[in-house]
Amino acid sequence: MIHLVLGGARSGKSRYGEALVRQYTALGFDACYVATAQALDDEMATRIAKHQAGRTDDGIEWQLFEESLALTALLKRLAKPGRVILVDCLTLWLTNQLLASSAKIEDELAPTEWNAADFIPSASSTSNDEALASWQAEKSAFVDSLADLEGVVVLISNEVGSGIVPLGELSRQFVDEAGWLNQAVAALADNVTLVVAGLPLALKPL
Repeated sequence: MIHLVLGGARSGKSRYGEALVRQYTALGFDACYVATAQALDDEMATRIAKHQAGRTDDGIEWQLFEESLALTALLKRLAKPGRVILVDCLTLWLTNQLLASSAKIEDELAPTEWNAADFIPSASSTSNDEALASWQAEKSAFVDSLADLEGVVVLISNEVGSGIVPLGELSRQFVDEAGWLNQAVAALADNVTLVVAGLPLALKPL
């Protein structure tokens, strides 16, 4: 069973997802927490620490797994009957995937001193196209795997398309890809809930 929980920043989506997990642990399920965030700066480290502190007294005996990239393989390994998995969150996983793909391709395209001038004009567009192709393959594998996962999987994701169109190509690309990822997962999910101001609104089933 797949339950997608959507919401904006500080909407209460993670807290609602944890409440869903608590319902299953009360029935005897064991619980896994899959964190996709990376503490790449002090602000993100503080956010992660707050989430960790909040889980210490939530009444759930979590098995913690930290995975920023290989989410599909991890879920295939963890999912089983009698287990509930909380993934927080898909949009950070998307960010990690886009950045990792871009960094890998840029390293591969890094010009040598003697031919730098030949590669500089086209390297950026080539890198972007290949990074997107890499992400599309990863997304397809993830979405295709959802129907085969046993047990219960609660997926947290940000709803980022309700604000103004962001400045910058990378920011707009992120918003587009996050929206398409949410649509693809929602189409397959058994339940979809939108959380606004801490209040859940059932989108699927109606």
